[in-house]
Amino acid sequence: MAWQVIFFFISITYMIASSQVQYSILEEIKLGSTVGNIAKDLNLDIKELITRKLQIASQSKHYFNISLENGNLYVIDRIDREVICATVEICSLNLEILAENPVNVFHVNIEIQDINDNIPSFSKNIFNIAISESTSPGTRFSLGNAQDQDLGSNSLQSYALTPNQYFNLGEKISKEGTKYPELILEKSLDREKQSSHQLIITAADAGEPVKTGTALINIMVQDINDNYPIFSQDTYRMSLNEDAPLGFLVISLNATDKDDGSNAEITYSFSHNDRNAVNCFSLDRQSGEIKISGTLDFEVKQYYEMTVEAEDGGGLVTHSTVLIEVLDVNDNAPEIMIKSLFTPISEDSLPGTLIALINVNDLDSGKNGEVTCKILEKFPFELVSSSNSYYKLVTTNTMDRETVSEYNITIKAEDEGSPSISSSKTIHLYLSDVNDNPPIFDQTDVIAYIQEDNPPGASIHSVHASDLDINESAQIVYTILSKNVGNISIASYVSINSATGVIYAQHSFDYEQLQEFKFQIMAKDRGSPSLSNNATVRLCIIDKNDNAPKILYPSPEMEGMAFFEFIPHFSEKGYLVSKVIAVDADSGHNAWLSYHLLEVPGSSLFTIGQHTGEIRISQNLPDIDSLRQKVVVMVKDNGVPSLSATVTLNLVMAENFQHDIPDIVQKTSISDSSSKVTFYLVVSITLISFLFILTVVFTVIIKCRKSNAPTSFGTISMPWYPQLSLKCPSEISGGSLPFPYSYDVCVTLDSKQNEIAYLKPTQNVPTENLIDTGDSTTENISAQDSFPSGSHTQAQPNTEWRFSQAQRPGPSGAQPTEEAGVWPNNQFETERLQAMILASANEAAEGTSGLGGGTGTMGLSARYGPQFTLQHVPDYRQNVYIPGSTLTPTNGAGKREGKASGNKKKSGKKEKK
Repeated sequence: MAWQVIFFFISITYMIASSQVQYSILEEIKLGSTVGNIAKDLNLDIKELITRKLQIASQSKHYFNISLENGNLYVIDRIDREVICATVEICSLNLEILAENPVNVFHVNIEIQDINDNIPSFSKNIFNIAISESTSPGTRFSLGNAQDQDLGSNSLQSYALTPNQYFNLGEKISKEGTKYPELILEKSLDREKQSSHQLIITAADAGEPVKTGTALINIMVQDINDNYPIFSQDTYRMSLNEDAPLGFLVISLNATDKDDGSNAEITYSFSHNDRNAVNCFSLDRQSGEIKISGTLDFEVKQYYEMTVEAEDGGGLVTHSTVLIEVLDVNDNAPEIMIKSLFTPISEDSLPGTLIALINVNDLDSGKNGEVTCKILEKFPFELVSSSNSYYKLVTTNTMDRETVSEYNITIKAEDEGSPSISSSKTIHLYLSDVNDNPPIFDQTDVIAYIQEDNPPGASIHSVHASDLDINESAQIVYTILSKNVGNISIASYVSINSATGVIYAQHSFDYEQLQEFKFQIMAKDRGSPSLSNNATVRLCIIDKNDNAPKILYPSPEMEGMAFFEFIPHFSEKGYLVSKVIAVDADSGHNAWLSYHLLEVPGSSLFTIGQHTGEIRISQNLPDIDSLRQKVVVMVKDNGVPSLSATVTLNLVMAENFQHDIPDIVQKTSISDSSSKVTFYLVVSITLISFLFILTVVFTVIIKCRKSNAPTSFGTISMPWYPQLSLKCPSEISGGSLPFPYSYDVCVTLDSKQNEIAYLKPTQNVPTENLIDTGDSTTENISAQDSFPSGSHTQAQPNTEWRFSQAQRPGPSGAQPTEEAGVWPNNQFETERLQAMILASANEAAEGTSGLGGGTGTMGLSARYGPQFTLQHVPDYRQNVYIPGSTLTPTNGAGKREGKASGNKKKSGKKEKK
């Protein structure tokens, strides 16, 4: 074996010519053995083998592989020359080496050298020969030949026979060079001496070492059968199409024997055939017909050689050779193989970009194996032939993924046989997206509406933009382009959801301040580089009826001053008395104003223009000296719901307006004064009730906490209650309650009247004894705080109630408590105060009380609108200060010279609150 190894390394040669490398190896080489360094022989950089994906592309059965680490071509499967090439003398394998980036195809031829790995073998292990005893010496008896699948010196070289005295071994060589051993009779046989002979025939080759094969020859000595069967031909030759059907008659053999009887009966059999021949053909033993019993395939085996023997009844055998050639027919469709595919590819790929490398192969031969390829569809692609049976699929034009996102490319391969056979294969090619489309708004000019007084954060409108790209290139972000509306940034008016495009109001809009404004929205995708587009939004604010009509004339500010309109006595029907002027800040229907008179009894003397606001006399005036009429005008807009405003006009008809002014003013003053006094009285009673309850609660708490309290209150300090100063009556007036005045208080019993009048006192009160309660910083009421004599200074309003616990009236019949001085000293004082209040109320109901006398002064405004100063005279039995009132002493004895009729006062200064 040593010389074989040396021969192996010596026999490995290579040749590079036109990108083709040739190697030579021995068969049965050890697995993993290196054939050669393909990278070095092809001038390839070993570092680029992985990136270029160097691979073997043409093996039907994988015998070799390439190491991407060092570029060696090594064996991965058993290589048997006899299996691969059968009896072909020159056996080689053609490999196609594929490299990518760039794509190259290299052709490698590997020649397989034969070694002596097969022993010669006979078709039979035992040859039975019957020889008549009458057979003459020198007669030859044909034996079955031995076969050796090796070639050259390793094939069958010679035969040898066991030494004996009767037989010798000879050879017969056919035209094809096949050696057939023959048994030569050297000496006549005598059946009576020996009826049988057994010999061993040996077949040997010339390999190193020599290998041999043996068979047993069993010779039976018979009586005379002196004629051998004879074939009509020593060799039969014929051709068959590979598509011949099963049972097809190939040939009918004919052998004759001149003997008679059983010695002339001939039977046929295969002497020595390979397995493929036995599987594909059958022989009828009696007729000698050879028929097809298996499938013929030109691509698998093109030639069949069979040895047929004819044997007569006497055991004489004759051999003949049958040679069958299989002819190719176009029975194989072209095979399309995708060796390399680049998908997806970018939609902006340039023309000529490689998409796939395609290999087309047809197992047929001649024109049946010549193949042409083409693309069936009209796509921007073409096939370019690169080398034997290889095509490149490349682009011919630009592509747009938004128009066509994928292609199903059908490649058709068709041979030139008759009839031709074709096959097809579909390549699925996908285009990858690039950001080549900007976002597109559904509307580039958008008009949106929102009603004023909207809540902040309300949704106004939604904009939408679409992008024909995909993935991140189709993700859109909405933003509002910076801009100012007036001097205010647009961001303070509206905002936008960057993902959904919903526009929100940042605050409540007012139509009266802003009717509409414009801004731009940008839609920008997330591609690289990003693309954008703009849309203009015009936001219109819809007016809402949120403004009531505003009356300009007469001014509402003059309404509290008793506005008057004079009507001459001589006025006739249609006379323009006055005109109400009003405006509305709203717009449209909400600003349409209409004027109406609120009907009151006796107001039919006047009409008002519904759209002009002009007040006119609707009928002739009655023949009276004077007439006073109060008219309430309502101005209403046309909104839903409608809003309105009112104004009151006092219309006076008289001969002389100056003559009636005092009377009008005085009545107006009395009405206004009574209204204000009623309000103060309600507030005072409420506060007194609350403080009374609070005082009772404090008293109960103190009594519970201290059972042995002193007889009089000191200053009570509770850490968790407000501090109050409670004093006995003696601490205020030196031990007795002074009652210098006796007042009659008039309280109205009718809820429709809200008038209170203070009547004349029954006796004079010195001004020194008046208590000033206007000091808001004093906690205790002091008897020394009084007005100086003749002073007209008003006390400042106090924000708190000040009261003395000893002066709070109690219920009739109540018993005095244990603490002296807390309640009135006897029941008489309490009942007297209640009787006084009741008597005053009765007088007011009967109309006997005086109005406005002495308790205050009246003044006229510039427009004859009376304004009163409410002044309260202290009642020492109540000792309660009403917030907002002032104490003003009268002159001297405090007499009132005015009357309820409204006459002028003869003394006293006029003061305003």
